[in-house]
Amino acid sequence: MAMLSVFNLITLDGFFKGKNEDISWHNFGEDEQQLADELSNRGNLLVFGRVTYQMMEKYWTSSDPEKNDPITTRGMNASPKLVFSKTLERAEWKNTRLVKTNMADEIRNLKKQNGLDMTILGSGQIVAQLSDLGLIDSYSILLNPLAIGEGAHLFKGLTNKLELKFKSLKTMKSGNVLLNYQK
Repeated sequence: MAMLSVFNLITLDGFFKGKNEDISWHNFGEDEQQLADELSNRGNLLVFGRVTYQMMEKYWTSSDPEKNDPITTRGMNASPKLVFSKTLERAEWKNTRLVKTNMADEIRNLKKQNGLDMTILGSGQIVAQLSDLGLIDSYSILLNPLAIGEGAHLFKGLTNKLELKFKSLKTMKSGNVLLNYQK
């Protein structure tokens, strides 16, 4: 059975992105870079909503990341990707499949297969919806030690209480803390 996980960066005040989609506050040091290289090259199916997908596609297909971050760039571009959107007409990023139908049914079907594990990056609405349905198996949250005051909460719209079991933590040299939880 395939597993579905979440990997997101958040602030102390619980935002995964700031006002106007701002993520410039992401604090990424050497430890985080090693983690990004590892995670992006696992071969997991990357799962996105439209907004995150378009931001990621624009960034990872530009020339800058290849120069500054070649290992993660190769992993992000080579990974199979799934984008859920009712408004996106087509998905052109390499290895991307656009799904306009029922997200929960698609995830349930993918989980039943002995296929690739899946990782949601960003995509707070998807995280909240799939958390409500109990479809997410684990959460890796990279807590940045700062507050930004406003933005988008990772679990905005969650209607059911989400109780998780602590798995592990890792303190990064940058001051970030990687928190791992499972359902």
